[in-house]
Amino acid sequence: MARYAPGEAREWALDSLTGCAGCVQPTFTADLAGLNEEAIRHDVRIEKEHGMSAVLLVSESGTTQEEMRRFVEIVADEAGDDLVTILQASQPTLADTLASVEHAATAGVDLVMPSYPLYFNPPSVDDVFHFTKAVADASDLGVIIFAMDQWNFGRLHAAGFPLSLLTRMVEEIPGVVAIKNEVGGPGVGGIAAVFEALRDRVVVTDPLEFNAPAWIANYGMRFMGTSNYECMGPAVPRMLRLLSDKATWDEGMELYWRLHPVRKANAAVCTPLVAGSGLVPRMHWKYQGWLMGYNGGPIRQPHMRVNAAQMATLRSAAVAAGLPVTADDDELFYAGRNPR
Repeated sequence: MARYAPGEAREWALDSLTGCAGCVQPTFTADLAGLNEEAIRHDVRIEKEHGMSAVLLVSESGTTQEEMRRFVEIVADEAGDDLVTILQASQPTLADTLASVEHAATAGVDLVMPSYPLYFNPPSVDDVFHFTKAVADASDLGVIIFAMDQWNFGRLHAAGFPLSLLTRMVEEIPGVVAIKNEVGGPGVGGIAAVFEALRDRVVVTDPLEFNAPAWIANYGMRFMGTSNYECMGPAVPRMLRLLSDKATWDEGMELYWRLHPVRKANAAVCTPLVAGSGLVPRMHWKYQGWLMGYNGGPIRQPHMRVNAAQMATLRSAAVAAGLPVTADDDELFYAGRNPR
């Protein structure tokens, strides 16, 4: 944990957490018996080439606990000092989550983003607070709060993740360094309220790149993530840089509109899958990354299948946006660029 000393994570993040955080997923061998280390390292190298400043270590691709530990070690090693690494602490129980965080702290991971287990059904926002605090207390790593409405907390508050709870976390959990802000959909009223209240106390980010111009212009957002920026190759980090400078704002908006076919394809293909299942369509994301030079290749079930029609929609949109789309046949996606 060389980036900051114990107790200084928030200060470090406010000063240094900038740029874009993409997502690195595990890739397995062809027989699905174990991790494909070279494929994983390939993806981390492409993240660097595409200008990402950070990556999420995805834990929703069928890894065992031991495989997840090894995956964390591989990504942290390959990332080195070039990428901030963020553990997705998304395990079935609190005990498993704490063990994952404790291991990440010894493996050189920089930050933790907790998820909430499928069977976590808290009767009050106090229970959400105490779960989150337990994760933060498990290590000296800084914590990114993932504030969205997919956790089924909407039965506790209309926002799905109320501002009062976020404020309490910032005030009472010193390890909280950032908020991944997807509060209160539909609409952006909840997101704006979080920026308004907390942007000077912790890093606040809306990971949805299509909202970036609003938050950069009005709240000076400097960090975006974590999300499927791999679907646009190197374009999202570049767009963030251009929009962050008034001298290049117009150029940034030109790029923004060039990317619009990809957004429309995501809305047509991926958004309904998330709305219907409450899950991230990891195989679709992996295919989109493969189009941009990432490894592709096997992840384990259960996952939503990406079919040929969806592939055609996602590919044609990337081509229409002028992105560097591979000419390889889609059949090669299934084996990946470093098959084993």
